[in-house]
Order: sequence, then structure tokens, then C-alpha cells
Amino acid sequence: MRAQPLTCNIGAEVSGVSLADAARDEALFAEIKSLLLTHKVLFLRDQEISRADHVAFARRFGELEDHPVAGSDPDHPGLVQIYRSDKRENYENSYHTDGSWRETPPMGCVLRCIECPPVGGDTIWVNMAAAYEHLPEEIKQRIAGLRAKHSIEHSFGAAMSPEKRAGLAAQYPMVEHPVVRTHPETGEKALYVCGFSTHFANFHTPENVRYGQDKTPGASHLLNYLISQAAIPEYQVRFRWQPNSVAIWDNRCTQHYAVQDYWPAPRKMERAAIIGDKPF
Repeated sequence: MRAQPLTCNIGAEVSGVSLADAARDEALFAEIKSLLLTHKVLFLRDQEISRADHVAFARRFGELEDHPVAGSDPDHPGLVQIYRSDKRENYENSYHTDGSWRETPPMGCVLRCIECPPVGGDTIWVNMAAAYEHLPEEIKQRIAGLRAKHSIEHSFGAAMSPEKRAGLAAQYPMVEHPVVRTHPETGEKALYVCGFSTHFANFHTPENVRYGQDKTPGASHLLNYLISQAAIPEYQVRFRWQPNSVAIWDNRCTQHYAVQDYWPAPRKMERAAIIGDKPF
């Protein structure tokens, strides 16, 4: 097995290994996991594996979760089918961390390309530990201890009827996470606000707010500035899909963006998301 870094900050292409074998070989899986913690997202080509192998490999990291909106393969619970063929959907072309609207967002994901356009439909991943590390010190001090709310209602729920949107919000109430989270395995600090983040939960204090303008729009300006850090190319890697290509990413310290430039060509992906823990 070989790993070739793709950028200075994030991403490596791994070759010489089948994920079907890694699903059954503890030492091989441990080597892949170590590479993931180092590079944050791994890419593998020519993975002609079954859905059962896909699920078995992902389950080496932990139990899988379903998605409340996207459909799953009925024979393989936890294998979400992200099929874009009959209509254009713009849920993924914003920088986001999967499931930050959950109390316990996924620790990572394994995404396999089933069908893709001949050109277009790339995905971008971002190293949010690097994004935090390179913030100005005054910003780091300002956001230390801040917490933000995350919601599924204003994203996946936006196109629903008011009744269905209210039902989705009731099923998945808004949650609160630290603006800067600590990676539970590496100890790295990572910026943890994204397209699912709506507002700060604890900004309105005497230290931050002198007048109403400091809270609104002051807090919104700060949140938007932090969210915008994901768009900095120096923190990114961009991957061009082919059938049977696989991406494995650490959802605790990355964000990603699925480029929507390929419509009306089809793009069919299958994703296993691994249940994570509560950010701290």
C-alpha cells in the first residue's frame, strides 16, 4: 500500500489496497486509519467492491447512521444513496460538515462513486484544523469559548412544506456545538462552523456587546467570516471522480463541497456515515 500526498495541507491518494481486504484485515485497516488521521481525507481508485464490502469496511470505524432525508439502500442500512439524475438539487454545494445538526455528528464517511459525468461533479475537502491554526490571534481569542447553533431545518427543510419542515425540526431540534472543537484522537483544534450553523448561542455578553449593533449584525459578520475560511484554496484538495473511486474523510476536522456544475448529467454516489461523538 502506498500513500501519495496531494496537497501540502490535506489529502492523499492511496493505492495498492482493496477496501474489501481492509474490511477483513485488522492490521491493514489500522494502517488506513493512521493515514486518515494524518491526511484527513484519503482517495482510492478502482475499488470494485460490493455494497456489503463498502458497509463492512465503514463499520470497522463504528456503527453507521441513516439520513432523515436522503434514501438508503434497503438491503444495506446505513448506505445512503445520493443519486442526482432526475432533478437538480443544491443541498451539497456549500461548505459543510456532515450532520453538524446532530448532537453526535458523524466521525467520518466512506463515499463511493457509482456513476459520474465525464467531466464535472468534483468534490472539494477542506482542512479546518489548518483554517483554525492560521486565524489571526485576536480572532482566536475572540472565539475562544463561543458556541454556535446548528440546524437541519433551514437547509434540508427549506424546500419542504411548513408542516413537514416543522416535523423535521421537531425530530431534529437545533443543537449547540463549540465554535472550535478538539479532535478526540489527535488533539488538534478545528474551526467547527459551516453551512448548517445559524448563530452564536452565547455571544451576547458585556465583553462582546456594547450596543445592539455589536450583536446584530456584529455577531453575524463574525460568524460569516469564520464560515468563509473554508473557501480558502490553501486549505483545500479537489478530487475528480471516476466510477469505483472512493473517498474516506474525517468529518471531525474537515468540510467538503460537492461542485454542482454537471447538470443534467447524472451523478450517483453511495455513502456510509459512521456515528460519532459529541464535539467538545
